[in-house]
Amino acid sequence: MKQLELFDLKKSHKGVNVATVPMRSPFRYPGGKTWLIPQVRLWLKSLGSSIELIEPFVGGGIVSLTAAFENLAKTILMVEKDEDIAAVWRTILGREGKWLADQIMQFEVTLSNVQAIFNQPITSVRQRAFTTILKNRLFHGGILAEGSGLLKYGENGKGLLSRWYPKTLQNRILAIQPIKQKILFVQGDGFKIMKKNKNRRNVAYFIDPPYTKAAKRLYRHFEINHQYLFDLTKQLKGDFLMTYDDTEEIRLLARKHCFDIEPILMRGTHHIKKTELLIGNNLDWLREDF
Repeated sequence: MKQLELFDLKKSHKGVNVATVPMRSPFRYPGGKTWLIPQVRLWLKSLGSSIELIEPFVGGGIVSLTAAFENLAKTILMVEKDEDIAAVWRTILGREGKWLADQIMQFEVTLSNVQAIFNQPITSVRQRAFTTILKNRLFHGGILAEGSGLLKYGENGKGLLSRWYPKTLQNRILAIQPIKQKILFVQGDGFKIMKKNKNRRNVAYFIDPPYTKAAKRLYRHFEINHQYLFDLTKQLKGDFLMTYDDTEEIRLLARKHCFDIEPILMRGTHHIKKTELLIGNNLDWLREDF
């Protein structure tokens, strides 16, 4: 298996400027893959636009949305286990997308108004979706896991308002409405969806699971069997692109399953540079862009 040095910095892989990538997700998602979109485009284009894309750990959904907007896949199946995140996608991709967009625009963000929403019992999917959007936008780092809390000071001392962009959120949600017929959303277990579809060849999987290190701090459903995920991925008849934290454990699993691996530079919060791993059956499509 060929291995290159961490991206040739004389070329374009110094870490993408995310400002050049269309922001289509309503989530401010920890672990989001906006920075990876140029490479995802290369991968999907190498497969042809007639494939079905399955994203079994969809989270903020930027990859699925990009594929839908840019016609990089014929259909997209988004899967998410977390009930709160799933409520947002069920609302946007169902019949209540405009309601959610309007609710966001009409809501006045004050500490008392926000706390009143959080203290209400959840009685509908769309109410859960709105509450989740508020938490995602107004909690530290967009983190929805237990223990996260509201911003105190925000940017430039503006507090909660420094992270609340209602018109932007409304526009993103409304923009999804004309292309949502390409997308099927399932609230459920990504492992089960992968297993159900493993013998299908005209399917591509973008697999972005909870990582081995930071997941506990970021996500409610952070515990997964990484060994089993690699075993299951090995059984897939369709192509896949997997992302992971760059650890010796994951490198060993990739080598054990004879997968191709490539480190990639990304920019984290506060422009901190670190490497993650791209894993696939064959990443030559990526190296051709070096």
